Amino acid sequence: MLAAIRSAAVLGIDAYDVTVETDAANGLPQFTVVGLPAGAVRESRERVSAALVNSGFTLPPRRLTVNLAPADVRKEGTAFDLPIALGILVATGQVPAERVGQLIVAGELGLDGSIRTVRGVLPMARIAARAADRPVFVVPPSNAAEAALVGGVRLCAPATLSELVAAIRRRELPVPATVPAPPVADVELLDLADVAGQESAKRALEVAAAGGHNLLLVGPPGSGKTMLARRLAGILPALTEDERLEATAIHSVAGTLAGGVLAARPFRAPHHSVSSAGLVGGGSSPRPGEVSLAHHGVLFLDELLEFPRSVLDALRQPLEEGRVIIARASASVAFPARFTLVGAMNPCPCGYSGDPTHGCVCAAADIARYRSRLSGPLADRIDMHVTVGAVPIPLLGGRGGESSAAVRCRVERARAAQRTRYAALAGVECNAHVSGRWLDAHGDATADARTMLVAAANRLALSARGYHRVLKVARTIADLDGARSIDEAQVAEALRYRPAAPAAPLHAALAER
Repeated sequence: MLAAIRSAAVLGIDAYDVTVETDAANGLPQFTVVGLPAGAVRESRERVSAALVNSGFTLPPRRLTVNLAPADVRKEGTAFDLPIALGILVATGQVPAERVGQLIVAGELGLDGSIRTVRGVLPMARIAARAADRPVFVVPPSNAAEAALVGGVRLCAPATLSELVAAIRRRELPVPATVPAPPVADVELLDLADVAGQESAKRALEVAAAGGHNLLLVGPPGSGKTMLARRLAGILPALTEDERLEATAIHSVAGTLAGGVLAARPFRAPHHSVSSAGLVGGGSSPRPGEVSLAHHGVLFLDELLEFPRSVLDALRQPLEEGRVIIARASASVAFPARFTLVGAMNPCPCGYSGDPTHGCVCAAADIARYRSRLSGPLADRIDMHVTVGAVPIPLLGGRGGESSAAVRCRVERARAAQRTRYAALAGVECNAHVSGRWLDAHGDATADARTMLVAAANRLALSARGYHRVLKVARTIADLDGARSIDEAQVAEALRYRPAAPAAPLHAALAER
């Protein structure tokens, strides 16, 4: 007897339909899975066999053939366990075939028949929601909150295989009694008020959060660069529903969801030993990297110049385009990667170049070699370069200043103004994402501000990209000030965050400040 169970698989961050065809024929007992199954899919034979027996079902001595169609696309993961088991039960006459036609099934099986978490449920739920016949999407209970983010999907979340089969026989598919609400982020865990001093760096952090600008913090060891960077997430506005859905889908595909739904904007801080594939994504079957896991959030690279230069230069495309395209012989996969980059670095190998309280012991050649790890093209894509000096000891016991909540209020007002300004531009949410040419034409800069910016760009030898990024930062400062037009003071502040020339050694820019 032949059975067909609808399922789905993930390619990139999108899902596609898969039909699990099961044939139970007479012959020597054999269990074969075809349709380009990966190792985890081939191992489903042992999991499914044990789960069926331990759930009280029979596994007749038949020749079982399972085909995963389309057969020319490689299948990965453990989500086919449950549809394979259900297909065997239908093919062997233990479940009526007419009662599984309106199901889309995904789930991993334990040897005891329990249904366990799988990756990529959110993209699969979109398929179920778009289907014309409105099928019931059968998911593991731990994936129910994730699938429920997709509006219009009919969910079924049985705990075990036997519970699912009993409900199918009764025509009463179980649905989750209550789907947990998305968790609320506690953004006060790391408060900006904990940072003593560093008022200029805090101001830069506020500007970066308000406009989505990339930020580089340069300073000696112990100056608070990491403390500042880790508090950026606390002053960013909350995720919108569209942003939450898109970011959750990426983490669902990667299998990094904790609690089923993202609670706050992602904050990723990979170690400097990360590979290029780990940072931007890759693998024989492409998986999202850290830049995509930081989508709509923050990617923090501590000790920036300890990363290999080739790894850092892989950031150039996602910083410019907001996505990563990974090409393989079988297919090309695009992963979203719209994030705020925050880097922290020492000015030299010993860390004390330019520090008035410590003597630098590095040779000039060593400093130049060290700073050359940050290429000019990548430095040019970082909107704001900020020097973070050492904090005097007497300041450490004092008050840190404004709380993250107070700063976040100003950031949210600035972001609201930007959303209104860019309402007609698809994919643009903040100043950092808008085209430089569009902002040059519609940025509402005064004539004096434009004259000042052009003169400074010529004197500092800014590239066209650098010119536009200064304009974007100035527009963000104007939004924080509640100003309709960009004036000279806002351009002057934006120029403070720009190095004299991206390809020049950074110590020259530091010395000018």
